[in-house]
Amino acid sequence: MAGAALLLSGCGSFDGKGESRPAAGPAPASTPAGVDGPAKLGAPFTIGGVTYTPADIADYDDVGYASWYGEELAGRPTASGESFDPAGITAAHKTLPLPSYVEVTALDTGRTILVRVNDRGPMANDRLIDLSRGAAEQLGLSGGVAAVRVRRTNPPAAERAQLRSGGAVPDRIATPDSLLMILRNKLKSVPVPAGASANAVKPTPPTPTASAPAQPVGGDRFIVEGPGATERPTANKSAKPEPAAKPVVAAGKPSLGGSYAVQVASFSSESRAKAAARLVDGSVSKTGNLWRVRIGALATEAEARSALGKVKAKGFRDAVVQRDR
Repeated sequence: MAGAALLLSGCGSFDGKGESRPAAGPAPASTPAGVDGPAKLGAPFTIGGVTYTPADIADYDDVGYASWYGEELAGRPTASGESFDPAGITAAHKTLPLPSYVEVTALDTGRTILVRVNDRGPMANDRLIDLSRGAAEQLGLSGGVAAVRVRRTNPPAAERAQLRSGGAVPDRIATPDSLLMILRNKLKSVPVPAGASANAVKPTPPTPTASAPAQPVGGDRFIVEGPGATERPTANKSAKPEPAAKPVVAAGKPSLGGSYAVQVASFSSESRAKAAARLVDGSVSKTGNLWRVRIGALATEAEARSALGKVKAKGFRDAVVQRDR
């Protein structure tokens, strides 16, 4: 009965403008987002001939496209019964429990934010998630659609309370370029939303700069135009790697003797690499067109494994132990 009464307010939208959407019953009374009550799933529903069945998937992780919605729905009840606040950091998703929490990563920049899902939508089959205006602004989206990764997470109680109150929590650590490339390759199998402009997927070669090399490993970095930006690699046989620079050790980091090290992540931006190095107390070195973050040298494998565990706990899941021979 609770599922049947769940409103599919379904904030289907494009470029901040609401779309017509079906309802699956009367709207519940608007309730404050002061506490997280029992998560709701609701009954299956059909959009454009496709049936969606809400499910509680703890390790949900997918890529696709996001849009956003704003003032036209302000004050109206969401599918969870809360009052929609365009400035809040919230989102609409077709199948995740209400409420639930996800990390949303912009695949053009690697920027990742924490978002509270409290609504059903988008009411368009070709988009994965719709963000509130506040969430879109924090992620750096200004309009149209953007390529994103959506990963369910279980944040600390303090961060949940902050989002429930309408405030944003600090950005997550920047996603390493190695993982971004994997996610962008996965995105290739996802159809580009029909509502996107024709230019939204037109590749244009980047302009190299001293602070942001435009040539990561694997080929030219083509930037997709428009707010739905993503990056697609192409082969570049003429590119010549730059000579490796000497490591730049983070301030206050002692030089340790040993043959073991932890390879934390690689970045195409020096500033992002230095930020990651400060977070893990590592060092930065330039290899070709990438800035690499490492910890070490470490004397024993046991020390390296201990450092690896701490690094992964801070979100660098692709970190590995290396041994210099």
